[in-house]
Amino acid sequence: MKARFVAVLAALLTFVAPPAGAQTAEQWIAKARAYLGPENALKAVTSIHFIGALEADANTRLPAEIMFQKPYQQRIIVTAPKVIEVTALDGYDAWQKRVNPANPTQWQVTILDASQVKRLRANTWENLNFFAGLEKKGGRVTVAGEVTVDGIACVKLSFHHDDTIVFQRYFDKATGRLVKTETESGAEIREEGEMLVNGIRFPRKVINKSPSGQTNVIAFDKVLLNERIPASEFAVPELQAN
Repeated sequence: MKARFVAVLAALLTFVAPPAGAQTAEQWIAKARAYLGPENALKAVTSIHFIGALEADANTRLPAEIMFQKPYQQRIIVTAPKVIEVTALDGYDAWQKRVNPANPTQWQVTILDASQVKRLRANTWENLNFFAGLEKKGGRVTVAGEVTVDGIACVKLSFHHDDTIVFQRYFDKATGRLVKTETESGAEIREEGEMLVNGIRFPRKVINKSPSGQTNVIAFDKVLLNERIPASEFAVPELQAN
């Protein structure tokens, strides 16, 4: 019986084990992180502050700032001629505020729902953790195969935050560079250009393309790392007008 049991167990292990020489998700993630920068620099990041503009079209550049702070704080500010829009996450609370720049006393706050909170938390984690440690928050990363993107041989990794939030990321097999990202809704995210901050690579532009084909571009002029951003920047605003 023992011999038969061992034979069956060996057969099962052969079935579930990756092919000889295949790299695991952890190994691919390590390569992607090495491309981005030194491990000690990546681990030291506590906050990221992007300063730039939303390029709505060839002639329209709206000032924009994006802040991320560990563990789960995020703030996005886009300033247009007729409205200043702020979207923020503070742990398990998320909100959006729209202000009339001509009269700051005219504003409106909307509290975001649970599904929007989950997505903002996933987005915050993705930006601050550089691909590593998703399993520590209850998610998982799997190798989803190999594919050619723009003529580049890539490995595809699936980052499952839960059953409804999944990021499909395509990494250059040779270098570990992120080539593109897809969301479960069919949106596509690509990065262009490069700037080095504290030895870490950040993109000059992030291009978001929706399933409908609409494209938004955010261009960054500056990236600040490890600021201590006040908690008040993320807290839900008082719902009474001043």
